[in-house]
Amino acid sequence: MTMKLHRRCPRSSAGALLSVIAGGRAVVLATVMVTGSALLTACGGSGADGPDAVITVGVAGNVFDVPLRVADAEGYFGKRGMKVDFVEVTAATGMPALESGSLQFLNSSPTNFLGGLARGLPVVAVGVDGLGNPLGLVVGDEFAERHGLTAGSPLDEVAEELRGSTGGYSSANTKAEAGIFLKAWEVGPEEVRWVSLPSPSADEAALDNGRIDWFLTSEPLPLQIQHSGGGVVVADSGKVVEWSSGYAGYGQVVVADKSYAGQHASTVRRFMAAVQDGAGYLAAHMDDPSVVAVAGKALPGVPAPVVRASIEEAEYPIFADMSAHDWRVTLRFVDDLGGLPEGAGITADGWTNTYLR
Repeated sequence: MTMKLHRRCPRSSAGALLSVIAGGRAVVLATVMVTGSALLTACGGSGADGPDAVITVGVAGNVFDVPLRVADAEGYFGKRGMKVDFVEVTAATGMPALESGSLQFLNSSPTNFLGGLARGLPVVAVGVDGLGNPLGLVVGDEFAERHGLTAGSPLDEVAEELRGSTGGYSSANTKAEAGIFLKAWEVGPEEVRWVSLPSPSADEAALDNGRIDWFLTSEPLPLQIQHSGGGVVVADSGKVVEWSSGYAGYGQVVVADKSYAGQHASTVRRFMAAVQDGAGYLAAHMDDPSVVAVAGKALPGVPAPVVRASIEEAEYPIFADMSAHDWRVTLRFVDDLGGLPEGAGITADGWTNTYLR
C-alpha cells in the first residue's frame, strides 16, 4: 500500500489539508460530512471544547466499532455537546491521520497502536473499548462432511482433522492466530499446507472453489459464510481460550494525539464517557433488534442474525480503564503473533486513565 501525505496539517493553524492516497484511490479524511462526501475543513475548527464540537473518529469497520455506533445512536455524544463523524481508515492510514490532526480519536487495534509508539509517534491510549479477538475458523462444507466436523465438534478433534489440510491466510496475524490454536492441541503449524491470499474475500473465494480447506479471520465473515451455507465455523473466540481477553488482552483501544488530549481534556473526558455509556447500553441490550440494526452500520451488508452473533464474539468493557498488567498480557500476545516491532513496548507514558470517570 502506497501512502502520500499532502501538506501536513499543523495543529495550531487553520486551512491546511490532509489527503491520503491509498491503493491508488484518494481517501479524504474530513471533519465534516456533507451529502455523503467527506470535506476537509480548517484544522483548528475541529475537536474543540465548545457546545457544537465536531469530533472526527477513525474506525476500522469491525465489531469493535459497535460501542461507538451505539453511543451515537442513543444520543450519548449529543447530550455532551458533541457531533461525531465516523471515517473508515486502515492500519496504514489511521495513525498518520491522527498525527496530522484530521482525526481527533482513532479506534485502534493494539498492534497498530504499539507500532505507532515504536515509530515514536506522540500518541496515547485514553481508554479500552474492546477485549479479546473475535475470530472464526471456517472450514468448507465438503471438508466438514468428509472429516465429520460440525459447529459443535470438540476443539481437539478439529485441530487433529486440520493436520495435513490446506489453510488459507491473508495476514501474518491470522496465520499466527491459527498457529496458536493448532499448537494448543499439539498440531504443528508446519503440518498444514499454507496458501497466502491477498484478502479475507480472497480467502472466501478460495474456500468456495476448493483451493483451500479452511481459513481463519475476524468476524463477521466466517459466520456470514456459515449463514449462507458455504462452510462451518468450527472454532471461535467463545471456545478457543487462547483468543480470549484473558490470553490476548486488549482487542481495541481509543487513541488520541498527546497534544490534542492535553489541549482538549474536557472533550476527551466527554467522549470517553459517551463511549462507556454506549458499551453499557450494548451490554444490557445485546439482543435488542434496534441495537442489532445500529451495529449493522459498522458491518454494512451483513445479515442481522450474523451481526448479532458477531458482536457476541467480542467483549465490550463498561469500565474503560487500563492497567499495566493487561498491557503486559497484550504485549505478550502481539509478540506471539510476530506483530511487535523489535524493541517495542509501552510505559505509563503511552496510556492513561486520566480521562475516564
